[in-house]
Amino acid sequence: MSRAVAGPEIERLIQLLSKLPGLGPRSARRAALHLIQKKDQLLVPLTQAMEVAVDRVVVCSRCGNVDTSDPCTICSDQRRDPHMLVVVEDVADLWALERAGVLNARYHVLGGTLSPLDGVGPDDLSIDALVERVSADAVTEVILAVNATVEGQTTAHFITDRLAGLPVKVSRLAHGVPVGGELDYLDEGTLSAAIRSRTPF
Repeated sequence: MSRAVAGPEIERLIQLLSKLPGLGPRSARRAALHLIQKKDQLLVPLTQAMEVAVDRVVVCSRCGNVDTSDPCTICSDQRRDPHMLVVVEDVADLWALERAGVLNARYHVLGGTLSPLDGVGPDDLSIDALVERVSADAVTEVILAVNATVEGQTTAHFITDRLAGLPVKVSRLAHGVPVGGELDYLDEGTLSAAIRSRTPF
């Protein structure tokens, strides 16, 4: 067990930071030290921003995004195509697609993937709400932007079956060779998906 290097308040900060994705105990110590050394420029504004976030951040009742308003900024944006709905596993995926800036659609966050081994069934995800949205909002295309994992693909097939009776086109993200990727460095599963999803040149 490592010994404490500072008072309990600083140790608590380090402990909490170490719970963030990508930060282990050593990275958390470096981050805490940097925050403390830049107290006025970083720590105080960060504390204030977190206090505001605790009070104002909500989950959008329409799509499942997190924002400071309900409906969220994306659902309220009238410039977005109301007939195209992108289905993602979680909010991080939604934000990643928004960073890419290639779609002007609306989103639906499932809240995870089907995983019987972990006890996650259809009732634990927002699949029923998705089917209702597709019916009520006259959606013409649903893009399944789920991960290329076994659970992600199982979820995609389940959603496709649930939407089968509705007049909606269901598509998914392409899988295969990434832009800038070299074949020698790719695994067999990725190469196999790329061959199966080949397109005319």
